[in-house]
Amino acid sequence: MLSESEAITKLIDFLDENFYEAAQRIYECKGRLIVTGIGKSAIIAQKMVATFNSTGTPSMFLHASEAIHGDLGMIQNDDIIICISKSGNSPEIKVLVPLLKRFGNTLIAITGNITSFLAKGSDFVLNTTVEMEACPINLAPTNSTTAQLVMGDALAVCLMEMRDFKPEDFAVYHPGGALGKKLLLKVKDMIEHSLKPMVTPETSIKKAIFEISEKRLGVTAVIEDNKIVGIITDGDIRRMLNDRDSIADLTARDIMSKNPKLVSSETMAVDALNILEDFSITQLIVADNGEYKGVLHLHDILKEGIV
Repeated sequence: MLSESEAITKLIDFLDENFYEAAQRIYECKGRLIVTGIGKSAIIAQKMVATFNSTGTPSMFLHASEAIHGDLGMIQNDDIIICISKSGNSPEIKVLVPLLKRFGNTLIAITGNITSFLAKGSDFVLNTTVEMEACPINLAPTNSTTAQLVMGDALAVCLMEMRDFKPEDFAVYHPGGALGKKLLLKVKDMIEHSLKPMVTPETSIKKAIFEISEKRLGVTAVIEDNKIVGIITDGDIRRMLNDRDSIADLTARDIMSKNPKLVSSETMAVDALNILEDFSITQLIVADNGEYKGVLHLHDILKEGIV
């Protein structure tokens, strides 16, 4: 681990005009970013493609050996190509580079040999030289592939900053799973088909209990003149029953909590969750411009897998 960390730390000294120009060309590219490699470098190339695509740079993976058997057809005139190779002199690379240059596309090399065939045939060279591998016999790609990966990440992060890439942009490319839901899911998405328990201030406690039980949300809003004036929860009912022997003469107004916590339907689900946690409550009344829209329950958020 120390060997690999030291290897990638030294990459900082290799960042020069080549890195700047490569990033600028990719940023201005009207086509796609094609990333190719052979062997372990091909696996690193696939990871780079995944990172570029998820951060706003349209990318495709091209396997170097498949390229010379027909896959070169995926390369279009406006595309930019990154070719990854530790030695830059493998037989496949020596065959591929002249073919890539034949189309006139910008070629960026990520290589650990800046005097290699690949480096000499590229427009820009990103140097990933390592002194040795972490492998005890200095053969298995370890430090070298880590260096390639880190250089690709640096390029992706640089492009994100150039594009002023924001969390909402990231969410567009990650709509699934907990991450996408945290960035995209709104309260309205969770209450669309939910019930709307409600009573008036003059409703008897017995009917209020029936309303809470029937709607199964553990709460009911208290509505007067189309305005939300209070809330009654299961906790309010329990406290009332502990304090009184008879409830026959009580109405909703007598036990409701005034000024309940409200959120709009446009509130992000993760923000609503923070409110629930901050006030140690399990339900929120949802209202838009004072109009009652429904109840958001903590369980609704938990079911979505946000936490």
